Amino acid sequence: MTTPAITVARDVSLARAARIMARDRVKRLPVVDRTGFLKGIVSRSDLLKIFLRGDADIAEEVRREVVVRLFGTHAERVRVHVDDGVVTLTGRIRRTALIPLAVRLARAVPGVVDVRCELSRPPLRPDSDPHRSGGQRPAPA
Repeated sequence: MTTPAITVARDVSLARAARIMARDRVKRLPVVDRTGFLKGIVSRSDLLKIFLRGDADIAEEVRREVVVRLFGTHAERVRVHVDDGVVTLTGRIRRTALIPLAVRLARAVPGVVDVRCELSRPPLRPDSDPHRSGGQRPAPA
């Protein structure tokens, strides 16, 4: 153990504790209360646990925190599949400008290893596309 002991307060975030452990090259970090009494110990494996999440948990968080927030009432059009931490987003959405944001937000969810995006725009109806010639009558000769 180092002298003086390197400790953290109970309210320090895991990210801050990880930085302290990396900076000071310690494997375990005592957690103390305001009076200096030992309340617990954070280890490297404790820090890793937040990233070692099950696929179902990751999928649920991506649905709740990314898909529902971005696509709202159209969220049911987006499917989320997770396999070994790799998120795949599929479906057809009208607001394609949101696709890069969806990918970035999904990538930020703890435990996500990578994101594959297969989101696309729904096909246009023939009668709504002025550049499409199908279904139009030829001009009289």
